[in-house]
Amino acid sequence: MAYKNVLKYSDVTPRADYMNRRQLMGGAAGLAAGMALGPAFGASGFSVDEKPNTMEEISSYNNFYEFGTAKGDPAKNAHMLTTDPWSVEIDGMVDRPGSYGLEDILKNVTLEERIYRFRCVETWSMVVPWVGFELNQLLALAGVQSSAKYVAFQTLLRPEEMPGQRTRSLEWPYREGLRLDEAMHPLTIMATGIYDDPLPNQNGAPLRLVVPWKYGYKSIKSIVRVTLTDKEPQTTWNMLQPREYGFYSNVNPEVSHPRWSQAYEKPIGGGLLARRKETLMFNGYEDQVASLYDGMDLVANH
Repeated sequence: MAYKNVLKYSDVTPRADYMNRRQLMGGAAGLAAGMALGPAFGASGFSVDEKPNTMEEISSYNNFYEFGTAKGDPAKNAHMLTTDPWSVEIDGMVDRPGSYGLEDILKNVTLEERIYRFRCVETWSMVVPWVGFELNQLLALAGVQSSAKYVAFQTLLRPEEMPGQRTRSLEWPYREGLRLDEAMHPLTIMATGIYDDPLPNQNGAPLRLVVPWKYGYKSIKSIVRVTLTDKEPQTTWNMLQPREYGFYSNVNPEVSHPRWSQAYEKPIGGGLLARRKETLMFNGYEDQVASLYDGMDLVANH
C-alpha cells in the first residue's frame, strides 16, 4: 500500500481553494478545546494517497444513533450537543486514574493530519482527512499497567441533548473496545478535527476513536470514558446481535454479514455514476496490521 511521507489538506485541494479556506477560518477561535489553526500539524506518513471526500459529504452522511437512525439525522440534531468543557475519565488498570480535561490532554499529545479510508459494515465508504493524535499517547498519560489486555470506551450519556438516547434502538450508553495491541498501534488515533475544522458534533465531537482497518461502528464517538481491563469488554453492537457484529470487526471481504456481502463497497460522493469497488482486506491496511492476528481464525473471530 502506497503512502506519502507528507500528505496534507493542501496537497489534495487546489491551492486557491485551500488558501481561501484559511482566510475564511482566520478569525475563528481555533479547533476544538484549544487546537490551533494553521500549518503546525505534524505529518506522520500514515496517510493514504487517495482523494478525500468533501467536508459536506463527511458531515452530512453519518451513523450516530444517539441523534437518530437515518443518515441525515445526526447533522440535523447534533447541534444540541454541548462539547465544551469536556473531560475523559480514564480508569481501571492504569497508574494515574482520573478525569482528564480535553484541554490538558491536547497539551500533552502531538496532533497530526491523517487521511484514512473509512468503511461501513453497510458497505458504503469514504476517505476522511482527520486531525488527531495516536491513542497510545493518551494511554501513556494514564500509565497502562502490565496486567491490562483490553481498552474499553464509553460514549456520553445525555438524553436531553442526544434524542436518540430516548429510544430503545440500542442499549445506552454506547460502548466499544479494542485489544490492547490494537489500541497501541500507531494507526489507531483519537480524532479532534476534520480538514481544518473542529470535529463536527455529528461526526463525534469533540473526541472520537478512529481505527481505519475496522468497520466504522468500531470508531466510537463523543468519548467520555476509557477503561483498561484484563477482560474482553462488552460492545454495543455485539451485545445487540453477536452473530452479525463480532468483537474484532475487522474489514474482511471474505466474511459476509449474515444479510449481505462485504466483498464490495460503494464510495460516497460519486453520484449515480459511481461504481462499487472491491473491498480490501483490513480496508487496505493489511501490510500494517495483519501481524496482529497471526494464528487467529478470522472467520470465527469476525
